Amino acid sequence: MIRRSPSLTEQAKALIKQRIFNAEFDEGRIPSETELANELGVSRTTIRDALSRLELEGTIFRKQGAGTFVNEASLQIHTRLEEIWHYEVMLQAHGYTPSNRIIEVTRQPATGDTAAALNIAPDAEVVTVKKLFLADGQPVIFTVNDIPAQYITCQFSADDFHQPVSQFLSVNCQLELGSYLSEIVPLIAPAWLAELLHLPPHPTALISFEEIGYSLDNAPILKATSYFRDDLLRLRLIRRNT
Repeated sequence: MIRRSPSLTEQAKALIKQRIFNAEFDEGRIPSETELANELGVSRTTIRDALSRLELEGTIFRKQGAGTFVNEASLQIHTRLEEIWHYEVMLQAHGYTPSNRIIEVTRQPATGDTAAALNIAPDAEVVTVKKLFLADGQPVIFTVNDIPAQYITCQFSADDFHQPVSQFLSVNCQLELGSYLSEIVPLIAPAWLAELLHLPPHPTALISFEEIGYSLDNAPILKATSYFRDDLLRLRLIRRNT
């Protein structure tokens, strides 16, 4: 049986998806809605909605008259770009043992661009968190998060940022992260970033995410930039003809 929060559909979808990645379905055939509903203790409507979402994202496909099957190509997609995920979970999905290191936590006035993006007063104070994620001990992701200090409602220490930023927002700001507006930006790693990520001395291209995080009521609450080493971590997606 599964709980009622988050939604039953999302829980059912996650459980079916985990079974797919565990190769639990013989010959990649998904059981009937009735079988899945009985196994998970939910309605057929919930299962139907969960399967529709999995089909929409390309994880499964339906074959007329034959049934529903796993899309084998989807097994190469460890992290879906349209979903919010914790970097530790993403690294685990890629087969790594994750860890993180807090580089710096500071309070400082927001820059003009940050203030505008977060809809706060010019020079309002933000807490800036610089964090390094490691895969099997190798640095692989560097993040910079700016959180408006006005949203932080209780005392905190640098150690509190070892948890995912969404959890910090929930516990220390009473804010729930609902979505990100993300831009994928290529760049040549500057010297300071190349040193931090243990990149070779010659110019190296990286992918970065520049993001604004929004609360459930669509207010901007977080400005984030993430830099990825693509020799250790590949981000893939399935593009479908619709």
